[in-house]
Amino acid sequence: MSGREFFTARTVSEALAGFRPARRTPVRAVPLAAALHRVPAADVLAPDPLPGFVRSTVDGFAVRAADTYGASEGLPSYLDLLGAVRMGEAPAVTVAPGGCVAVPTGGVLPAGADAVVMIEYTAETMPGTIEVTRPVAPGGGLVRADEDVAAGAALAPAGRPLRAPDLGLLAAAGVTEVPVHARPRVAIVSTGDEVVPPDTAELAPGQVRDATASALAGLVTDAGGEPEVAGIVTDDPGALETKLRTVLPAADLVVVSAGSSVGTRDETADAVAALGTLWCHGLAIKPGKPTLLADCGGIPVVGLPGNPLSALVVFRLVGVPLVWRLAGCEAPPPEPSTRAVLSRNLASAAGRLDVVQVRVRDGVAEPLFGPSALLSVLAHADGYLVVPEPATGLDAGCEVEVTLYR
Repeated sequence: MSGREFFTARTVSEALAGFRPARRTPVRAVPLAAALHRVPAADVLAPDPLPGFVRSTVDGFAVRAADTYGASEGLPSYLDLLGAVRMGEAPAVTVAPGGCVAVPTGGVLPAGADAVVMIEYTAETMPGTIEVTRPVAPGGGLVRADEDVAAGAALAPAGRPLRAPDLGLLAAAGVTEVPVHARPRVAIVSTGDEVVPPDTAELAPGQVRDATASALAGLVTDAGGEPEVAGIVTDDPGALETKLRTVLPAADLVVVSAGSSVGTRDETADAVAALGTLWCHGLAIKPGKPTLLADCGGIPVVGLPGNPLSALVVFRLVGVPLVWRLAGCEAPPPEPSTRAVLSRNLASAAGRLDVVQVRVRDGVAEPLFGPSALLSVLAHADGYLVVPEPATGLDAGCEVEVTLYR
């Protein structure tokens, strides 16, 4: 494997389905306050049923449903008011035949009752007497003791990032710590004699500041990873291999920015081949064809194109799912999207996935074009659309799915 030509080129769908490293980050317990978007390592089970008692879902009166049968505005039922339920307390009164107990929303159902009639269908005709103008069936106006969650049921499934409602459900069940996968450590290595740190005050002719590493770090953070910008490697033979040997032991994923094309200066393929196994060198995608995927001793390595736009497009499609997978999430959370009408024709080549940046205004998707070295195209885009691999293009006026940037 010389690294000087594309080989084992794969489609993006093949890469997503086939390049699936077995590595997972370690499991550690985190407090509930720090668990948002973390991935549980196992199903989190309910220690007890929720809500744990039969409770009212309405403001009204706890009754025996049979005492309301046949009630109507013309022929109401009359019940004796026996007392009231206080919030946060067990009822001190029992509902006897022909009686009722006032109960607020969320209150405990008193013994003897099997339903709650809404206050809107009642009236106190005289002190201590409640008029009911609509019947209620057994179980009406109630939730069972285990209706929210049964004891032993999964409060949150393994492998799915925790959302805000999940945290609420866990808190309701008294779960204050969650065993989750650690955030994947992603080492980002930049390459190129022309690349200099972003804090370089003045650029010499031919130099460029390292913009890609900062953007990649943002994508890693969005995916729940911990980025480590590992510095810039020159194009000297052997320099990248030495750098990889340094960063691989402490990383869950290594991303090499630039150096995966077919030019004589590109060293990624040779360096990775010396340390592991190349899975593919070249993806059928535009932009981003010169992409490398490899495994180095169980650590996945992604070699990205040198052009910033290409690098970020590919990493969003292929690298971000890898970060989630390392954290135990098999299906990354879906990104927001919208439907829009395409403003112009888009040409494409069959067998290649085309990713087109777009601006969306008033339901119209306007493609944005520019060289893949220009980050401004991405910065000005609201999202992107995909021309599928089998298609030879999209026609103006067709409806497209636009994945939106958050």
